[in-house]
Amino acid sequence: MIALGWLVALFVAAPLFVVVPISFSDAVSLEFPPPGWSLRWYAAYFADPRWTQPTINSLVVACLVAVLTMALVTPAAFALVRHRFGGKGAVNLLLMLPMVVPHIVIAIGYYAFLADVGLLQTLPGLVLAHTALSVPVAFLVLSASLKGFDRTLERAAMSLGAPPWKAFLHVTVPVLWPGFAAAALFAFVQSFDETVVAIFISGAATETLPRRMFDSIRMQADPVIAVVSTLLFGVVALLAVAAMLRRSAGTRA
Repeated sequence: MIALGWLVALFVAAPLFVVVPISFSDAVSLEFPPPGWSLRWYAAYFADPRWTQPTINSLVVACLVAVLTMALVTPAAFALVRHRFGGKGAVNLLLMLPMVVPHIVIAIGYYAFLADVGLLQTLPGLVLAHTALSVPVAFLVLSASLKGFDRTLERAAMSLGAPPWKAFLHVTVPVLWPGFAAAALFAFVQSFDETVVAIFISGAATETLPRRMFDSIRMQADPVIAVVSTLLFGVVALLAVAAMLRRSAGTRA
């Protein structure tokens, strides 16, 4: 069983053993194994606004999507988890639809709708589209956390005189903050990594990093793609290590 686990892990990590070396290659195109070693493509990435601007666009859009998604998902999760009302199943199904409908279908729909309202190829239009795609996964994460929350903590706070909003801010939020953080992180990642919808509705001024990578691999196989992939993996690895260190420190305390 352990050997099977290692095989699966190696299979998942195998692309990294190709992408990371290519990012340090001195070849003029994607070539493995690299004929030589160089940092030229890292310098090219950071010096080229055709790459840095889409990166900034993706970060801005993903941050806005995370905030807007949490503003929508938080009341929805509390309503669906804690209350009974007519049409609850339909509302739950509606929230899950973006997860089950193919992205290409969603992209075509957003293209037509955003064009009609004048938001095509704009930052607000991209944020709205990505928010709709991020809602299902953030809702599932937050709902799972909320179902495990002991409501007697809120009742105890209110029995001592705290109004509901104070009980929420000083009791519910501190206890559920890992769930809130995880939901926001999933919304951020969903937006930052989304390609299909961005290809349809983003313009030159709002080009995202995944769209830029897609266009680059389609037209010229620029090795900067490997640099971007390596940097993204490095950021994810650092976040994972930081989370494990934080959890380990909390366990020791």
